[in-house]
Amino acid sequence: MHWIALQPLPEPSRPANDSTPGDGAPPALVDALSALGWWALQFTPKVARLEDALLLEVSASERLWGGRQPLLRQIFESNKLVAPVKYAQGATSLIAFARLQAEGLVRTLPDDLPLVALVAARPHLATLARIGCTQWGQLRALPRGGVARRFGAPLLEALDRAYGLQPDLYPWLVLPDVFEATLELGAQVETAPALLFGARRLFNQLQVWLQMRHSGVLALELMWTMDARRDTATEGQLVLRTAEPTGDMSHLQRLLGEHLARVTLPAPVLYLRLRTLETQQLSGETAALLPDERPRGDSLQQLLERLSARLGPQQVLQLQARADHRPERMQVWQPASSATQLIAACEDKTGARGLKDIKHRENLQASALYPSWLLASPLKLALRGNSPLYPGPLTLLAGPQRLEAGWWVASDCALRDYFLARSEQMGLLWIYRERLAGQGGAGSRAEGEAARGAEADTGWYLHGLFA
Repeated sequence: MHWIALQPLPEPSRPANDSTPGDGAPPALVDALSALGWWALQFTPKVARLEDALLLEVSASERLWGGRQPLLRQIFESNKLVAPVKYAQGATSLIAFARLQAEGLVRTLPDDLPLVALVAARPHLATLARIGCTQWGQLRALPRGGVARRFGAPLLEALDRAYGLQPDLYPWLVLPDVFEATLELGAQVETAPALLFGARRLFNQLQVWLQMRHSGVLALELMWTMDARRDTATEGQLVLRTAEPTGDMSHLQRLLGEHLARVTLPAPVLYLRLRTLETQQLSGETAALLPDERPRGDSLQQLLERLSARLGPQQVLQLQARADHRPERMQVWQPASSATQLIAACEDKTGARGLKDIKHRENLQASALYPSWLLASPLKLALRGNSPLYPGPLTLLAGPQRLEAGWWVASDCALRDYFLARSEQMGLLWIYRERLAGQGGAGSRAEGEAARGAEADTGWYLHGLFA
């Protein structure tokens, strides 16, 4: 067996206004040890935590990477570490952990390792030192019966595991299904935009979790805990949603900044917590052969999300089709933040059924006589006998196109016959005639032929213009 012990180094000091690490330095993390453990799971499923270090058993994974040396190069050279680390290796987990305690112990033999590096021996170091026992080999040379009676069986069990005489039993690290991290702020924060600086550390941790799960986030929640000594609410929250699953932390941070600019804190904030509400597996992307083909700047979805966060959802609207046959209700303006989610869902729909639906909609649009300009409200036309006027007599060119909709609500019921008409002054017009309820069926050919001269109609209306 072969073990690798990793230990994160202390973070280098950064300027207070430094939002992004420079010179290729790893980003600041809330819990570097947890993030490093998630990152290590891509090399072996056997990752355990011991005090402030990680233990990786890689003997079963060496073949997948072409041997031990290629695996070590992959870990420490080819891959970008999520945090600066120091490491050591050994035949057992406790040997690797012991060699990690000091740089001079990297090549030390097990018998010469100090007892202070053996976790189970630390409570007994003073007693062992008085009898001249300071190294693993010296402890191992003592009578086992006397050691068990004086120091207890756990010390002997740990020594046997250190030398490989007993198997290592660890609770192996597992990547959590839901990301949740808490950050204690170094000082009280009194303005909401200032929370973004602390939230960056949470986003860096989230990015590692998403990369290991090959997922993108659709919804996440930022919560903050305020000073309980104030006579106000003690907690607040903000939910961020995106139309497409994303792992772009820069976009999420800009989106969060726009939302925080509109938040007023009733009390200083002490803690931040970030939690994912909805994630989705990312699909593979086809890379371009030419570097010039790479997209630049933000996508349309990201632009709409940022504008909606800055100006407000009701200030950025998008046209959305609706399943209604009435022309004035076939489309509606709604916030772009919600409409983009529907568009993204439609773009993901594939297969023969989706193509059939698209073809069906194209056929319906081709057969309908819809104008290029629809009036906000139909204009009632004057009549000369039974013929409509606008402003002079109209010539009916095509029709009727019968519409019966909204019958489930009496006040919204629409019974209309649409016609394409020509005016000498206005050109092509789209007009309709209202029908009385119960005046013929939609499929009656005789009633369609007699629609022009019917006397039971309730009026003619102009509904659209053709450009």
